[in-house]
Amino acid sequence: MPLIQSNMSTYSSNFLLVPIPEFPVLDCSPNKTIKIVVLGGSGVGKTALVVRFLTKRFIGDYESNTGALYSRKFNLDGEQISLQVQDTPFVSLQDDNDSICCQEQINRSIYWADGFVFAFSITDYSSSRVIQPLYQHIRKIHPSGNIPIIVIGNKGDLLRARQVSTKEGIQLASELSGMYFEVSARENYEGVYDAFHQLCQEVSRAIRNSNGEKRRGLHFVRPKSPNMQDLKRRFKQVLSSKVKSATSL
Repeated sequence: MPLIQSNMSTYSSNFLLVPIPEFPVLDCSPNKTIKIVVLGGSGVGKTALVVRFLTKRFIGDYESNTGALYSRKFNLDGEQISLQVQDTPFVSLQDDNDSICCQEQINRSIYWADGFVFAFSITDYSSSRVIQPLYQHIRKIHPSGNIPIIVIGNKGDLLRARQVSTKEGIQLASELSGMYFEVSARENYEGVYDAFHQLCQEVSRAIRNSNGEKRRGLHFVRPKSPNMQDLKRRFKQVLSSKVKSATSL
């Protein structure tokens, strides 16, 4: 399976980032709503990937991840889609290294989602070891049917600190029947966009081929969703802390 190269730079600047409403919006039918969850270990850059995709911005420092749920509308292959992206707290391996420890919030997110982003850091080999057990955990929750997934190796700008090779990333994704993207949320927006866009296309095809089967996630408890003002507040906090650090020097 080849490494996907970044070749898409077109992105609408007219995007909407809003809290998820308690009930589905009227202008988007269930079959035009795509729900994605981003999963992975600690410190791999899950939130950075989500924010980079939704806003084009990179923020290096974040508050503790509370599992934010984001929503935006965009055109997918000429059709308007409502996209919901669920960020999640980190997943860790248990002592036997063959199973994972998941918070209940993550299990609810897995049940709710249509597609999955598995993220690890190429600078942390242990973060890549979380992916296989995590995939098996998802298979237990969804024992049948197609599961659209992609695997993202983040922090591609830190090649000197690499612990996971591109070949190992491709092999990992192949074992999960998914596509592999090696990206840098810090330096390359297009690569992050390509990865999420590919997954959205796969989820859209899976929904069209579901033959009207009942969509999952009817009982998902939606977490509190930050809006654009919250993202701006976090961005200002980071800038302010960096200015203070520079001043103290």
